[in-house]
Amino acid sequence: MAQQPAQNSRGQGRGRGQGRGGRAPREESEFIDRLVHINRVAKVVKGGRRFSFAALVVLGDGNGRVGYGSGKAREVPEAIRKATDQAKRTMIRVPLRDGRTLHHDVTGRYGAGKVVMRSAPPGTGIIAGGPMRAVFETMGVQDVVAKSIGSSNPHNMVKATFEALSVCMSPRAVAARRGKKVSEIVARRSGGATAAKG
Repeated sequence: MAQQPAQNSRGQGRGRGQGRGGRAPREESEFIDRLVHINRVAKVVKGGRRFSFAALVVLGDGNGRVGYGSGKAREVPEAIRKATDQAKRTMIRVPLRDGRTLHHDVTGRYGAGKVVMRSAPPGTGIIAGGPMRAVFETMGVQDVVAKSIGSSNPHNMVKATFEALSVCMSPRAVAARRGKKVSEIVARRSGGATAAKG
């Protein structure tokens, strides 16, 4: 019985695994967070190597608000805490159709990363990989089809995803900007689809 705590507290590698599993919602239940990526960096100094960690975290309220942040520190939990704090400060609100999917198809680009996101009918689920899936889960999206084209760097993928989400607009916002009624905007969208089919 006395040996088990010694095994758990032995190595840095085990600490990294615990940092990934330990989530912040215990402290603040209003937010859902996901640790997307953690990177260990070694700095060579006179006495040997100094290790530090960089964490990328995505944070959302499950209701259309989402943010991301990155943090660096000598210890994993501290890097995650810094990243979470930054994510809270940089949250954006994304309009969702019926609270489950995007209003329209959208493309985002950041550096060498490019992402394509499409709205989906009910029951589709989240069809997206890695970092993009974390963004959709924390944001509260239930149905979406997404594809990453280009860089698979998690930072570029997350930033490209946020670039795309920041230009998403609801029919109400488009109608207000163009001085029209919502019914005109939605009717025109469905009318265009039927015209294209015919």
